[in-house]
Amino acid sequence: MHLLKLAWRNITHEPLTLLLNLILLTLSIGLINFILMMNNQLKNKFEQNLAGVDMVVGAKGSPLQLILSSMYHIDAPTGNISIKEATPFLREGHPLIETSVPLSLGDNHKGYRIIGTDHSILELYKAHIAEGQLWKNLYEVTIGSEIASTLDLKLGSTFKSSHGFHDDEDMQHDHGSLTVVGILQPTGSVIDQLILVSTESVWAVHNHDEHDHSEEGHDHEGHDHEGHDHEGHDHEGHDHEGHDHEGHDHEGHDHEGHDHSGHAHDDEHHGHNHNTDHRNDLSRSHLLTHEEEDITSILVKFKSKKNFQALQMPRNINENTDLQAASPAYEINRLYDMMGIGTKALQLIALLIAAVSAISIFVSLLNSLKKRKYELSLMRVMGGRPSKLLLLILFEGLILALIGFILGMLLSHVGMMSLGGSLQEKYNYQFSAWTTHGKEVVLFCAAIGLGLLASLLPALMAYKMDIHRNLSEG
Repeated sequence: MHLLKLAWRNITHEPLTLLLNLILLTLSIGLINFILMMNNQLKNKFEQNLAGVDMVVGAKGSPLQLILSSMYHIDAPTGNISIKEATPFLREGHPLIETSVPLSLGDNHKGYRIIGTDHSILELYKAHIAEGQLWKNLYEVTIGSEIASTLDLKLGSTFKSSHGFHDDEDMQHDHGSLTVVGILQPTGSVIDQLILVSTESVWAVHNHDEHDHSEEGHDHEGHDHEGHDHEGHDHEGHDHEGHDHEGHDHEGHDHEGHDHSGHAHDDEHHGHNHNTDHRNDLSRSHLLTHEEEDITSILVKFKSKKNFQALQMPRNINENTDLQAASPAYEINRLYDMMGIGTKALQLIALLIAAVSAISIFVSLLNSLKKRKYELSLMRVMGGRPSKLLLLILFEGLILALIGFILGMLLSHVGMMSLGGSLQEKYNYQFSAWTTHGKEVVLFCAAIGLGLLASLLPALMAYKMDIHRNLSEG
């Protein structure tokens, strides 16, 4: 204990030198630990969100962009594909496909993405209802647990979607108010951050985007609806007598007095039949009848990963169709490789800082030894053994290494907390600042080893010190 106190007094005797050594050591350890934490959490999130998906089908473009937008929801989609094009992969009873999940992207609420899909998406992420029920009717949504807690949404809460993937009040749709009917249990996957709604609801919002649909009634006077010219028609009394609407003869039919509140009308020109109770037909066969409508992508899970035809399917799609097929596992490995270059560069910088830190500690201890030769010689004269001087210098290096390790770990966790907040604000992904990556012990041993290595030569010099010469020189 006496040696530890003496070692502490020696290293604090020159505070500026101590500060420089600690800054260098803290930066190197903090940067290395930050990289390890970031890589560990990114890898866990990527692997967890793979959800057993073998292939993603979408519009032509970057395959990595298709994967990131459709599975991780952190990028813009490559485009849309028609139901007609998607039918071969969505029809039931496919000999190679076990599960296919249609996705329709394009809207958000407070930065959280609204996904048009069906109930099959829950099977991929093993998600279950915590409160309420799954979406069934038009404009009903089931939300992830993180959205419910972050935005304080409850069963019965209503909100309107905004176009795009960023929170922008100017892009908010003026109609189609969404109602929360269910909240999912936490899964730790990306579905916790999604707002799930029927595909038909997404179509309804966008197909009516040019019209002013209030909840009490709809004024269609003088509006051009999807290329149908209604100009000059008297819709105020809903009298369509004598007008041919999309080849349907409405002559003699009196529509006066029809209640359009709640969108209870027949949108035959969109292929949608919205009944008065807003009920959707969520069956896959019903979805496939809307051949001219668009979706964004399809998540596909094969019946067997070893089937040769299934393995060749992405290549056949890319070569023989206007669609694009991408393998999540392959693209994520490519992403790891691209990220690996930057990670290795940062690790190299951290190692260089660590080397500079070791040299700085070595130089400071060596200079301190030269200044204290007389004091150390007096310690020998008063009964101190050479091994005691050796331990004293080694303790000084160990104390510096220990303090640097503690400060470095604290710096990395604070940095992760700051970056995690920024990532969550931008991508709605949570990164924990206080999780472990399993290599903390290795990092601790490396820091202690660095301190010992830097102090070893000065300690040996103190051990072999010529006390008679030092005392004579004063």
